Amino acid sequence: MSEPVPLMNVVSFPADPFLKISSVKLNSLPANNVETVIVTEFDAYVDDLASSIGTLVRRLRFETAEHELSLTQRAVLARLAREGERTISDLARAEGMKPQSMSTTVANLEELGMVERRAHPTDGRQTNIVLTREGQIVQSEMRAARRSWLGDQVAQLTAAQQKTLFEAAKIMRQMGDQ
Repeated sequence: MSEPVPLMNVVSFPADPFLKISSVKLNSLPANNVETVIVTEFDAYVDDLASSIGTLVRRLRFETAEHELSLTQRAVLARLAREGERTISDLARAEGMKPQSMSTTVANLEELGMVERRAHPTDGRQTNIVLTREGQIVQSEMRAARRSWLGDQVAQLTAAQQKTLFEAAKIMRQMGDQ
């Protein structure tokens, strides 16, 4: 017979939302198998931010669903469109992946006719990955669909909300680039 799954009581209390306190294990009560944690307002805001980002990513992905590509494949197409040709190692490093995993992603995009390999101009041992015409078209269509939906949503916000959102986007990019 397996161990029962512990239940969790969440206790929230008002706190300075900008006070960085992580969830803290208060105590474990083996008799009733319940663990109690303290959740600060900061924790709740962080959880809400993560959930909101996930919801937005899923919605943007839905808006471009006619191209059934993984998030990683989409990221590779976007990076190649933005930055030009790159080696698999460059792509893997930029996306925070192992080169072997990126090789699989690139091979799948290659099978779909969206990227191709070209000899590196200065290092004969390396190969660059470049967008094909098909890859450029798909990337352009996905960007246009994303921009259209997101633009419509942002246009409904007040000027102050738009400014806040655009400032938050800069901060989130910095966080993602770390």
